[in-house]
Amino acid sequence: MTNNQAAPLRIGIDVGSTTVKLAILDQDNTVLYSVYQRHHSDVRATVAEVLEKAAEEFGDAPMTIAITGSGGLLLAKWLGVEFVQEVIASKTAVEAFIPETDVAIELGGEDAKIIYFDQSIEQRMNGQCAGGTGAFIDQMATLLNTDAGGLNEMAKKHTTIYPIASRCGVFAKTDVQPLLNEGANRDDIAASIFQAVVTQTISGLACGRPIRGHVAFLGGPLQYLSELRERFYITLGLDEEHIILPENAHLFVASGCAVAGAESILKKASDTTDDAQPKVETLSALVERLHGLGNIQGSEVTRLAPLFKDEADYQEFKQRHDRERVRRGDLATYEGMAFLGIDAGSTTFKAALIGEDGQILWTHYVSNKGDVLGCAKDALAKLYADLPKDPGTGRPLVRIGHSTVTGYGEALLLQALRVDSGEIETVAHLRGAREMVPDVEFILDIGGQDMKCLRVKDGVIDHIMLNEACSSGCGSFIESFASGLNLEVADFAETANAAENPVDLGSRCTVFMNSRVKQAQKEGATVGDIAAGLAISVIKNALFKVIKIRDPHDVGKHVIVQGGTFLNDSVLRAFEQLAGVNAVRPDIAGNMGAYGAALLARDRFHESVTRNAREYAARGESAPAVSSTLLSVDELAALNPTHRTTRCKGCSNSCLLTVNDFGVDEETGRHRRFITGNRCERGAGNTLDKKNEVPNLFKYKSERLFDCYTPLEPEQATRGTVGMPRALNMYENYPFWFTFFTKLGFRVVLSDQSTKKVFEAGIESMPSESVCYPAKMSHGHVMNLLAKHPDFIWMPCSKWERQEDEGAGNHFNCPIVASYPEALRLNIDELRTSDVAFLSPWLPYDKRDHLKKRLFVELCENFGNVVGKHGSLPTKREIDAAVDAAWEEDARFKADIRAKGEETLEWMEKTNTHGIVLAGRPYHNDPEINHAIPELLTSFGLAVLTEDSIAHLGTLERPIRLVDQWMFHTRLYAAAKVATQRRDLDLIQLNSFGCGLDALTTDQVQEILEASGKIYTVLKIDEVSNLGAARIRVRSLLAALRDQQEKEAEAILEANTGCPAAQAEELVAKFEARREASDGADVATAAAEIASKMRAAGAAESEVKALKKVAADLEDVNRDAESTQFPRAEFTKEMKDAGYTILAPQMAPYHFELLAPVFKANGYNMELLPSVDHGAVDAGLKYVNNDICYPSILVTGQIMEAVTSGRYDTHKLAVIITQTGGGCRATNYISLIRKALKAANLEYIPVISLALQGGLDESNSGFKVTLPMLKQAIYAFSYGDLLMTALYRTRPYEVEPGSAQRLFDYWMATCKQQLYSGVKQGVFAKTVQKIVEDFDTLPLQGEGTKPRVGVVGEILVKFHPTANNQVVDVIEAEGCEAVVPGLIEFFLFGIAGRIFQKDPLGRSSKGAFGAKMILGLLKTMRKPVIDAMEKSTRFEAPTDIFTLAGYGEEILSLCNSMGEGWLLTAEMVELVRHGAPNVVCAQPFACLPNHVVGRAVIKEIRRRYPTANIVAVDYDPGSSEVNQLNRIKLMISVAKANLSEKEAEAKGQRDARLDAASPHAVQQDMGDFELDVETEKVEK
Repeated sequence: MTNNQAAPLRIGIDVGSTTVKLAILDQDNTVLYSVYQRHHSDVRATVAEVLEKAAEEFGDAPMTIAITGSGGLLLAKWLGVEFVQEVIASKTAVEAFIPETDVAIELGGEDAKIIYFDQSIEQRMNGQCAGGTGAFIDQMATLLNTDAGGLNEMAKKHTTIYPIASRCGVFAKTDVQPLLNEGANRDDIAASIFQAVVTQTISGLACGRPIRGHVAFLGGPLQYLSELRERFYITLGLDEEHIILPENAHLFVASGCAVAGAESILKKASDTTDDAQPKVETLSALVERLHGLGNIQGSEVTRLAPLFKDEADYQEFKQRHDRERVRRGDLATYEGMAFLGIDAGSTTFKAALIGEDGQILWTHYVSNKGDVLGCAKDALAKLYADLPKDPGTGRPLVRIGHSTVTGYGEALLLQALRVDSGEIETVAHLRGAREMVPDVEFILDIGGQDMKCLRVKDGVIDHIMLNEACSSGCGSFIESFASGLNLEVADFAETANAAENPVDLGSRCTVFMNSRVKQAQKEGATVGDIAAGLAISVIKNALFKVIKIRDPHDVGKHVIVQGGTFLNDSVLRAFEQLAGVNAVRPDIAGNMGAYGAALLARDRFHESVTRNAREYAARGESAPAVSSTLLSVDELAALNPTHRTTRCKGCSNSCLLTVNDFGVDEETGRHRRFITGNRCERGAGNTLDKKNEVPNLFKYKSERLFDCYTPLEPEQATRGTVGMPRALNMYENYPFWFTFFTKLGFRVVLSDQSTKKVFEAGIESMPSESVCYPAKMSHGHVMNLLAKHPDFIWMPCSKWERQEDEGAGNHFNCPIVASYPEALRLNIDELRTSDVAFLSPWLPYDKRDHLKKRLFVELCENFGNVVGKHGSLPTKREIDAAVDAAWEEDARFKADIRAKGEETLEWMEKTNTHGIVLAGRPYHNDPEINHAIPELLTSFGLAVLTEDSIAHLGTLERPIRLVDQWMFHTRLYAAAKVATQRRDLDLIQLNSFGCGLDALTTDQVQEILEASGKIYTVLKIDEVSNLGAARIRVRSLLAALRDQQEKEAEAILEANTGCPAAQAEELVAKFEARREASDGADVATAAAEIASKMRAAGAAESEVKALKKVAADLEDVNRDAESTQFPRAEFTKEMKDAGYTILAPQMAPYHFELLAPVFKANGYNMELLPSVDHGAVDAGLKYVNNDICYPSILVTGQIMEAVTSGRYDTHKLAVIITQTGGGCRATNYISLIRKALKAANLEYIPVISLALQGGLDESNSGFKVTLPMLKQAIYAFSYGDLLMTALYRTRPYEVEPGSAQRLFDYWMATCKQQLYSGVKQGVFAKTVQKIVEDFDTLPLQGEGTKPRVGVVGEILVKFHPTANNQVVDVIEAEGCEAVVPGLIEFFLFGIAGRIFQKDPLGRSSKGAFGAKMILGLLKTMRKPVIDAMEKSTRFEAPTDIFTLAGYGEEILSLCNSMGEGWLLTAEMVELVRHGAPNVVCAQPFACLPNHVVGRAVIKEIRRRYPTANIVAVDYDPGSSEVNQLNRIKLMISVAKANLSEKEAEAKGQRDARLDAASPHAVQQDMGDFELDVETEKVEK
């Protein structure tokens, strides 16, 4: 085609997250020209360059121009060019070029999409996470010191696949880096990275829908990386026939954009004469417009104040820090003994050599490029070359006396290089810091992947905080971004210092920051603004997420910062600004770990010299010189390690081991090996010794839980077989259910132990990518059972566990454990086709008699056809007897666990062994989930106890701060209490990633422990199987405990003898040595040895006696503990009378605005806080756990921003907050606010609970909700629902812009006035009628012609515009009508729950009767609203709550009551059934109930209602709005396409009817006017 042809060409420009693609097509869809180019985040310049090149050849050709891609939205807007949503572009391309496709998988730079074409078109794209995309592959390639192509070549040679986390790029990095550091084969790692991408794509996007049929692979990574495709082929089981790999797959989206854009542009051109609409034009004109944009920038990303006011400010900063220098010496002129410290970090390798006086003689700092041993060899060779020698003899003038290694590569280098000693990083950093600042109080170290914060008290580590399971915001994160922008880290920092408008990138997960960075780039932010924003984010992450700082003074006055990240001036400046302190940054900040290790090497050398001298002197001999065992120059040159992988046969775990062999050691004659991948010490070649015999109650519990029960033989199982998945609550309830079904004559079939293979068997059916690992694992266990073919699978739902502590407020299961069987039932397709039934009834597991009744109903009435398949149904008497037997066995099981706990504590006392309570949930007993952390602890000689083995020994002083509502967590708190009461016991908490409840419980456990001087340690676990981070934390804890013990001994000795240090150190050292030997000796024995030595030295007898007393004190395992009670300020009657201001957070703007006058009218000086702003979000992040849900952050943030603003007299202030009393985190908003107030020293401010539910242990004599207030509140919410519905129904169609809003504002003001005065039913009825009439008669145009889009979800995110990023405005701006179900239904749902849960869950009949009465009363009160809306020509009346319940019950049980429960499901069904099939399901990121009642039901709703077009959108403070917009726009584009199809179908039917009625059908080619005339004649 030539440039002068009439038919316009079609150009598609795909501006992705990392690349720009351009395709020019002719009318036959032939690609005439194409470009694929990386933009290195300079989107505008790259697009200009690409267009200019294309314009050289096609500049004057008429063409339709369209833009797509994550980076194209703003550009299209600025240029006035058609924008095509990228999934629509993909869909169009597939339909145009490869129509046989059933499923298309497309991977881009940071986007991943799956489109299903086999039935109705269904499209998925990644939400929050860029894990498993092209950018992720690039990051992983950088770790292996290659690019994506190099990674592909390496993967071709792989022999082994390692398990690598697939949920998140950061977790994957956390898995990959240790593999590299430990010497794993790079080819295997490369292939494993590709497998992680595949797993992430399938589990994260398919979300319960299998990938079947002909599968097309699109996008750059899949086009260019053959091994990545191969991993997809293998995982999906695809043969050649079903693989579609089109030519130019990397240009597919650009080509689809060209086609879809042309269709849209030409359609618009035919429909309108509006000159502003995009149309056919030339490329030259577009290039000219692009150049004319200037420096235009977007406005979504918030800007912050600059790091430095001006150059003078920067110079003052530089001069101050330039003075912070470590003493140095000259290696060339030094002679004598020197000491080497090595810090083999996660991404860098550091070494330092010091002299006798501590001066640094030599340093080394390089990126390890994933090759720790290679770097170490090079560094050591360089050191040996640099050491001075005698010019005459060649004799070395410097001798290395001792070497110490720390960091990730410690264990590897101890073996490979024969380094003398190793040390945990935290201790090495403390040693270096104390040399620099002797009275240091606070050390913050940010390394490549690690973040360590040490609080130091009296020279001893008082508290250790490390980043959890991810490297969010660490040095490697900044390095990755710098390289992505084609900058060195130093240049990156320089641009940050000069930035004038830093962008706010949040402080949460790296992926969220990543999305914000991309958004800022799209808005035209400068590199400097982004760099400065990143620096601030890194520090916010450290302060808010890791350290959880509340007050700048918390860090103390003497602060030292270290780690390579702090060499970046912008990061240091951000820390000083945010922490409000001038920190010390040593000039070797990046080398402080190595420097500390060198100082430790010097200390240890002198200890060895002293010890040797003493020992040899006792034998009358001269001590030989102490020398280092470090490899010599020749040995180093000869070092040639080999690597191999093998399976460990030490136990059933069959760990995949990497064996590094460093050859035969000349001294021992044995091979020096380093073995990694082992979960315990067996795999490392160690035989079982006394250390391995310490009690491990995880192992005991597993045996007692599963191995003690022998199923019936097949011939004994008269009633058949029942399958039970080894997942979730079966780790608590298996003894009960095994006994129950065995007693009834069933053979129990248990699923196999969890493995990665079991997990992967279920990935296709997982409806939510952010649910916890234990829940994900349950999918694999169901699949495992289906293969075993029992008659049915039994996995009941249970809202409550049995109450163990009467003092606790409730005894809920967590929302996932309670209801996840529903998610399995709805999403595992094989359950539909299998003849194995899946039974998941809701049961009153906490009530024995009700359980008997309900089991009879479920087994004999509801599922009789399944249960009675092989024989008679059980009788009621048999079921009663089986429940009794099972109840007793369950009690025996729990008693045995408790007895074992007490036995272990006694054993610890007798053997002087320290114990760790490894506290989590019952399912953390699964070895695949706990990653053998119990075995790791026993390898350190620690006894391991479970929380349920000792919780019965702890009594909490109540009320504790949290509302104690979850049974498993009640155990946690009690176990923590026990740990505070014993010297020989500490607690480590296991926390699954995505566990929303633990965002609350971790803080509570931490408070209990730290109040009593105990150190809190949490291990966050997920798919990540690497134990490196866990080892660091455990060793750090042990080091800190030893320091504490020594300090305690010193204090007691000083009080009794006046001579503490030397004796204390010796006492503790001897105690430790004897304990290590496990020979039964105790502290008293160690003290006796020192005492005899003191006598010999002439010490007074009083000193000797004092020492023995000290030993006795230290030997006593019991200690005093602080009370766990949390004091609460009460709101009194006097406070009400004094007119205290009561602050209420804004949760649903329209409704709460109407509620405020009700409180004021009743004498409460309530002030409703204004809409949430950015400051409130920041305040929330500052005061709550960073893993908490968005609503919690918003609510707490609003309150704290207000109370700390200075606008109020805090001594005449109170706060009010709703409490639901359910199993969701919302009940604990009150405890979060109290915690925040205490952190701000405002704990005297009362927090009032607004709750209709009893049992919440709240008392405020000055506040009471009366019946008249309740009545007015109902009127307020009724007005709110009506006005919101009226506004959203009319605003999209108003003839006069703003008229609907003005009418709404008028009626809001009127209703507020009425509510303040007090509304009567008659006034309410008239007002409602008038509101409906006014909105009914508001002039509208095109009414009902726009797609209707429903908004459902978590209550606050659903109603609060800030929380949902103005979703209603977005919907209306896209040409749609928003439909938001009312707030009153949420309250009705809560009340109706008492009725629906009466029989299944054994709840009170009285409560159910009361609920019916209340619902009847409410129905009467709301009748005027219902009547007015039913008479309306424009509005629909709200659906009755029982009808809604029927909609919900189609999909899941009405016992789902946590969060929004079944109401959320019912509202989606209602919307689909009533003309709004397009739904945004809005939820906070990782909202637990919504995993089930939101995401998990979508597949079933679509199956039942094929027109359903639902998108689940996660909201979070760090989320990218653009990603949310893209996903909503995608849903809306499908909605519009569906509406167009319906209109076309309706038009066709209408035309057909007209044709049938027409007397002159032969004249159909006549114009409309003539046809009308003919018709008119007939009618006459």
